[in-house]
Amino acid sequence: MTTQTIEFQLTGEYVELCNLLKLVGLADSGGHGKVLVAQGTVSVDGQPESRKTAKIRAGQHVECLGNTILVKAAA
Repeated sequence: MTTQTIEFQLTGEYVELCNLLKLVGLADSGGHGKVLVAQGTVSVDGQPESRKTAKIRAGQHVECLGNTILVKAAA
């Protein structure tokens, strides 16, 4: 898998971490996103994250499997 930086446009106040992984294509489903979090492969703002439904807000950076997701506020 190629590492990449992904920009995600947030449409609400926040998105749950497991759903974010699904929406950007790093997980096949929300359930797969939960497995990735449980395996310890996800960090938020440089810190390991173990809460599957952590609220991810605009301005945060999520790293998973070598990829970086930049969460941006919708224009």
